[in-house]
Amino acid sequence: MSDVNEYEPIYRLRHSASHILAQAVLDLFPGTKLAIGPVIDEGFYYDFDSPVNFQDEDLPKIETRMREIIDSAQSFSERSVDKEEARKFFRERNEPYKLEIIEGIPGDRVNFVQNGPFIDLCGGGHVQNTNEIKAFKLLSVAGAYWRGNENNPMLQRIYGTAFPSQKDLDAYLKQREEAQKRDHRKVGKQLDLFSFHEEGPGLPFWKPKGLILKNLLIAFMRQKLAAYEYVEIETPTILRDKLWRTSGHWDNYRDNMFFLERDEETYAIKPMNCPGGFLMYKEEKHSYRELPLKVAEFGKVHRYERSGVLSGLFRVRGFTQDDAHIFTTPEGLKASVMETIRFTDEVYKTFGFDYHVELSTRPAKSMGTDEQWQVATDGLRNALKELKMPYKVNEADGAFYGPKIDFHLKDAIGRTLQCGTIQLDMNMPERFDMNYVGEDGGDHRVIMLHRAIFGSLERFIGILIEHYAGAFPVWLSPVQIRVASIAERHAAHAEQIVSRLKQEGFRVDSDFRSEKIGYKVRETELMKIPYLFIVGDKEIENRCVSVRTRGKQDLGAQNLPDMIARIRQEITDQH
Repeated sequence: MSDVNEYEPIYRLRHSASHILAQAVLDLFPGTKLAIGPVIDEGFYYDFDSPVNFQDEDLPKIETRMREIIDSAQSFSERSVDKEEARKFFRERNEPYKLEIIEGIPGDRVNFVQNGPFIDLCGGGHVQNTNEIKAFKLLSVAGAYWRGNENNPMLQRIYGTAFPSQKDLDAYLKQREEAQKRDHRKVGKQLDLFSFHEEGPGLPFWKPKGLILKNLLIAFMRQKLAAYEYVEIETPTILRDKLWRTSGHWDNYRDNMFFLERDEETYAIKPMNCPGGFLMYKEEKHSYRELPLKVAEFGKVHRYERSGVLSGLFRVRGFTQDDAHIFTTPEGLKASVMETIRFTDEVYKTFGFDYHVELSTRPAKSMGTDEQWQVATDGLRNALKELKMPYKVNEADGAFYGPKIDFHLKDAIGRTLQCGTIQLDMNMPERFDMNYVGEDGGDHRVIMLHRAIFGSLERFIGILIEHYAGAFPVWLSPVQIRVASIAERHAAHAEQIVSRLKQEGFRVDSDFRSEKIGYKVRETELMKIPYLFIVGDKEIENRCVSVRTRGKQDLGAQNLPDMIARIRQEITDQH
C-alpha cells in the first residue's frame, strides 16, 4: 500500500505511529475493535469498529493520548507465537477482525508486536522506542469497508502521518493545505467542468467546458502523433469472451471487467484497448521494411472498481486511454524506445511538468527466458543511457510480461504522480502469434511496446486541474476571453467585439447582465478566465477595450488588433 519499503526509517516511523494510534483509541474508547493499520504513501491509517462515531473533533484528544504514550518511552518488541495461542489471545479480547486475518496467514505461526501493554498482530518494521517519534499529526476520519468490500461491515478509518522532524511535518501540512485548495473535485465543480451522478458511479459526466478541455488534449496529442508518424485506429467497445480468453484477461482480470449476455454469447466491455488492436495487426502480413509500425488509439475503457476506492477523476470506472502500440524488430527496439521517450518528454514539458524516470526489471514471477529479459531490459536501459537521462532502477518490479519505464511527474506543489509508461511486452505477441516477415523471408516474432503518455485522460485532466489550480494556460483554457459590458447600452458594441474574437478563432463568452462591473470582474476571476475585455463609454469612444488579465493585472485601454496579436503569440509560445 506504500511505495516506501519496511526497511526505510520513514516506514518504521509511520508504522509505529499507527500502532500508537490504535493503542490510544483503545485507551479512550473501550469496546472498539481493531482491524488493520498499514503504512501508505503519505502516512498511515488504522481501521476501527467502534460504538463511538468518530469525528474530526476527536482527533486532538487522540493525539494528546498518543503523545502521552510516546513520552512514556515504550520499547517495541516482536515475538513469534503459535496460531492457536494467537487465536486464544484475540478471542479473549473479542477481536473478530484479527481472528479473520490469522486464518489468512500461511503456516502455523504468526508475529506479535508489543509496546507497553499494547499487543498487535503485525509482520514487524518499527522503531526501537516510542520516543523516536518526534512529529506526527492525525489528519482525518473516513469510512471504509472491511477488506474494501461493500458487502462487509463499514469501519471507521483514521488517517495520520509522521515525519522525522517538525520542520518536515510542517512542510507536508502546508503542501496538503495547498492541495486541498487545488482539489480537482472542488475546482472542477467551481469551473463547471464535470459532474458525477449516483446513476453512474465512477463515470464522469463531461460538461461543455470540460469536454472542450478534453478535446483540446486529444487534438494536441493528435498533432504530436502526426509529427511522429503514428497511425490511429478505433476498436470496438464490446468484444466476445473468446478474445479475452486469448489475451489472458479472462483468467487474470475478470473481476475488474463488465460483461453482458446476448444470443447465448458472452461479451465483455473492454477494460483495455490492446487486444482489439492485435486483431487488426494480424489482418495482414507485415514486412520488416514497414517496421516500426506505430499505432495509436484514444479508446474508451471500463474497469470495475469498488465504490469505496472511487475518487473523482483519479479513480473512475470509465475513462479514455491514449494508448499506442509500437511493433518493431529487435534491432529497432532501442531507437523506438528513444523516440518514445523524446515524445513523452515533449508532452510533459508543454504542461510545465518536471519528472523522473524509473526502470523496472524482471520480477520473480515472469514469462520468457533469461536471454529475452536481458535483451529487453538492455533495450530500455541503453535507450535511457544514450539519451543521458537519469533513472532509478526498481529491481524485480517489472510486469510479468516484460520490463518497463515509468514517468513520475512532479506537480506545481511538489507532489509526485506516476503517469506515463513504456512497457516491453513479451506476452501478447506470443498469445496472439504476432509476427513479421524478416529480411530472410521467414516469420519472426514481433517486438512490441505498449506506451501511454496521458494514461487516463480523465486522470490527467484531474492532475492538470490541480497542477494549474484551475488557471489553465491560455491555449488550454475552455474560455480564453470574456467580454463584459459596463451597462446595457454598451452590449451591442461589446457583441461586435465578441463576434470579431470568434472570427479570429478564440474561445469567447460574454457577460452583458445588468450587474455592476466589479461583480463581473470578481466572477471572471473565480472562473479563472485568462482575459477580461471591458466595454464602456470610453472604450467605445476611443475604439479600444479595457483589459484585465487573470491574477488581477489591469492592462488598461488596449487596441483590439494589438491584443489579438498578443494573445495569439502567447498561445503559440505555450505549445
